[in-house]
Amino acid sequence: MSSDDTVISLLTSLIQTTSTSEHEQEIARFLDTHLTNLGYTVERLPIAKDSTRENVYAYLGTQRKTRVCLTSHMDTVPPYIPLRIEGSTIYGRGACDDKGPMAAQICALEQLRAEGVASEGDVGLLFVVGEEKGGPGMLAANNQELSFEGVIFAEPTEGKLVTGHKGHLVFEVIGEGKACHSGYPQRGVNANIALVEALNDLTKTELPSSSLLGPSTFNIGKIEGGVSYNVVPETSKALCAVRVATDMDGIKKIVSGTVGRHTNVRLEFKFEYPETLLDHDVEGFETAPVSYGTDVPRLKGDHKKYLYGPGSILVAHGDNEQIEIGELVEGVRAYKKLVKHLLKFSTE
Repeated sequence: MSSDDTVISLLTSLIQTTSTSEHEQEIARFLDTHLTNLGYTVERLPIAKDSTRENVYAYLGTQRKTRVCLTSHMDTVPPYIPLRIEGSTIYGRGACDDKGPMAAQICALEQLRAEGVASEGDVGLLFVVGEEKGGPGMLAANNQELSFEGVIFAEPTEGKLVTGHKGHLVFEVIGEGKACHSGYPQRGVNANIALVEALNDLTKTELPSSSLLGPSTFNIGKIEGGVSYNVVPETSKALCAVRVATDMDGIKKIVSGTVGRHTNVRLEFKFEYPETLLDHDVEGFETAPVSYGTDVPRLKGDHKKYLYGPGSILVAHGDNEQIEIGELVEGVRAYKKLVKHLLKFSTE
């Protein structure tokens, strides 16, 4: 089997293995078996005591500590979309986010092994759960005795080396009213109206911008409220987020101040991570910032951070998720180049 056929075959197997967020057990078992058969030492690391969700960490020989780490996330967003191949395009859930990049990483390391570039103690593979839903896998990795000199994170970046990405501030705006018959609305307080007024104010609020990452942007992701058309609603809520280009503290103050101007609503911050600047000191790559978030800021440590992957984020999470075979094959070459750069860098 040619090297191109190898990465295509691996990706098709990965897509055929379902792994939506919180249901990654099957793909963890697949990766364990696949990497063990290739000669790696494989550890399946529960993300919490008694958890059935496990990160997969693989390395060569008995040297658990490696200088470089290639890492991807195992989970995908729902729903599962089955594999199909049409011409030079591979379709299916995870094709570009993040199973295509994962397949390219594994095949890149296999080629580096065959070329004698990577051996015991050089490169490890870390595959984590839950990136699409709060990042519990990468957060758990901080407690799994892992540290590296350089980490290459995989996401679909259109083959570009990323200079930085936005952070995320996730929060809920909650309307608190008083229910009554809709024929006599003056006897109650409409939680939906209170919520909508606050949200409308947020959509008009100016947020800080960055010369590198562009504007911070606000999104209303999910709204719930009320029980029926003939009842003044007592409760409502909206799950919202800001993609943070700069000044997380300032944005939190802006959000708090804006919501605070309204009655019958309150604010709950859910989670956050700041904007992230990335290493991109490798020749031969086109560079660009991205607006989406990744696991990069969740992995703590004084390591160099690279973000690269084949495929486009613009088709990720959609019903037409796809990757071009040419992009996938180029991804293998690019990951090899990044690993070689790091191995050389860390010996200087």
